[in-house]
Amino acid sequence: MELLRDSVPMVSLAVTAAALYSRAASSRLHPGFLRFAALLPVVVLFAAAPFAFTFSRNVRGMTGFFFGWFGVFKLLLLAAGRGPLEPTLPVLPFVFTALLPVKLKRQEPRRGEAGAEAAKTKSRSVSLVSSAVKLAIIAGLLKVYQFKHQLHLYVRLALYGIHIYCFFDLLLPCIAAAGQVLGMEMEPQFDQPYLASSLRDFWGRRWNLMVSAILRPSVYDPVRARAGKAAAAMATFLVSGLMHEAMVYYNNLQPPSGEMLAFFLLHGACCVAEELCVRRWAARGWPPLPPPVATLLVAVVVSGTAFWLFFPPLCRDGRDDKILEEWAAAAAFLVNAAQKLLGSV
Repeated sequence: MELLRDSVPMVSLAVTAAALYSRAASSRLHPGFLRFAALLPVVVLFAAAPFAFTFSRNVRGMTGFFFGWFGVFKLLLLAAGRGPLEPTLPVLPFVFTALLPVKLKRQEPRRGEAGAEAAKTKSRSVSLVSSAVKLAIIAGLLKVYQFKHQLHLYVRLALYGIHIYCFFDLLLPCIAAAGQVLGMEMEPQFDQPYLASSLRDFWGRRWNLMVSAILRPSVYDPVRARAGKAAAAMATFLVSGLMHEAMVYYNNLQPPSGEMLAFFLLHGACCVAEELCVRRWAARGWPPLPPPVATLLVAVVVSGTAFWLFFPPLCRDGRDDKILEEWAAAAAFLVNAAQKLLGSV
C-alpha cells in the first residue's frame, strides 16, 4: 500500500489491472469455488484501495463507495456467475462496470431511427438542465454553509441531505454520460426520489438504483427464495446498513457507532410493516392515500429518521466541518481553473 499511498494514478492503474485480471480469470474458470479463489485477491485489493488516500476524507469515502462496496459486490457476484459483470463483456465495458457504480443497459429491440434519436436528444437535454440545476444548488449550499453555525441543527441537516442527493445525482449521471461517449448505455441512477409514494417505492425504485441493482441479486433474491419476502427485505436492509457503516469508516477512520445500521434496520422493518398495512387497507376496500399525502408522509419518515440516526455519524465531533472544507477547496479550485480557461480564450 505504500506504493499506492496518496497516488490517484497508481491506484487507478492497480484497480484497472485487477479488473482486467478478473475478466481473464473468470473467462477461464466456471462460476464456483475456483473462480472465487481466483478473484479473492482482487476483492481484498478493492476493499483496501480507498485507505491509500490519506489526504482527503471525500476521496477516501468516494473510492470506498466505488471499490469497497460496489466493486467488491460485483466481483463476488461474478464469482457466482451473476450480477452485472460478465466475462463475455468487451474489455472497456467490463472495466468501466467493475470500477464504477454503473450498470450497463440491456439491449432492447430497436425502434425507428428517427424516434430513437429524438428520444436520446430529449434525454440529453433534460439531463443537462437537471445537472445545471443541481450544480447551482451545490454552489449555493457551499455559500450557505459559511453561515451554518447560525442555522438551526435540523435546517443544517436538511441542507446536508439535499447536498448528498444533488451530488450523487450529478456525479453518477456524469459517469453514465462518459460511458455513453465511449459507446455504452447505462441504467439510470435515480428516479425522482422526492416523488416517492411509499418507503418501498423510495428505496426500491427511486433512490440510488445502483444499490438496489447490486443488493437484489446478492441478498434479496437468494433470501427470498428460502425465507420469504419479509426476511429478504430485512436481510437486504441489514447488509445495506453494514455497508453504510463501512462507508462511514472509510470516511472518518473511526469505529462504527451502529447508528447507520440502526437506521437501515428501522427502515427495513418499516417497509415490511408498510406492505402488511397496505394489504389490510386494500382488503377492507379503503381507497389509497392521495399521492401528495403519501409523498409527504414518506418525506417526514425519511427526514425524521435521518436527523436521528443517519446524519449524526457524519457530523459528530466537527467531521462535517472538515468535509465541507474539502468541498469548498475543491469548488474554489474548479472556479479558479474555469476563470483561467475562460481568460485564455
